[in-house]
Amino acid sequence: MSKRFTHKTVLVTGGTSGIGLAAAHAFQAEGAHVIVTARPGKSHEAQGFELVPLDASDVLGARALGAHLAAAGRTLDAVFINAGIAEFASLADASEDLWDRTFATNAKGAFFLIQALRPVLARGASIVLNGSINARIGMPNSAIYAASKAALISLAKTLSAELLPQGVRVNVVSPGPVSTPLYGKLGFDDETLQQVAAQIQSQVPLGRFGTPQEVASTVLHLSAPESAFIVGTEVIVDGGMSQL
Repeated sequence: MSKRFTHKTVLVTGGTSGIGLAAAHAFQAEGAHVIVTARPGKSHEAQGFELVPLDASDVLGARALGAHLAAAGRTLDAVFINAGIAEFASLADASEDLWDRTFATNAKGAFFLIQALRPVLARGASIVLNGSINARIGMPNSAIYAASKAALISLAKTLSAELLPQGVRVNVVSPGPVSTPLYGKLGFDDETLQQVAAQIQSQVPLGRFGTPQEVASTVLHLSAPESAFIVGTEVIVDGGMSQL
């Protein structure tokens, strides 16, 4: 049976852990040559993939990546913009620095990376943005993070409209709670983290966290030719948490 991404090149940002790593492996299993970006210093975690050191908020770095690919005559058939940060704070405690850092990474970085890659996107290419159901639910303390993810839902629509003449689609996959290292970076001690995880899990109708592989399979579907009629859409993968 032929593989869906044979002879195709795919870029996954934040591809050294969690959902990004699962997606990189899934694309590779389908025959793709996979380029992953990671923050400088994480190269040892990108074995088996072509690595490009890149901070998700680095606009100049994104432009350099686009220029490098163009100069080498390379094109991209799919892009999964997965890299992001999740830092929560209440309205009372939120800082301007948290706002700027979150939007620079999750929204601004995504927009300007797409701008930089536009000249090297193959006709028929797919871009998938990694959103979050936090954009759809009113979880306390998540206002800044949720707003940055809501921006991606808007970008999927506006950029799809702009890129359709080039044959490029943009969609969003919005995971619910997924077992990834991201939860360990929320700034809680172990006991508090376990309590938070249990409280979140109790809100998922399926009664468990999702897996990175389950989200990656949706990313593959949105990137593959069989989803060619899906444009500017958000696909929610959350075990029913925001739906039931």
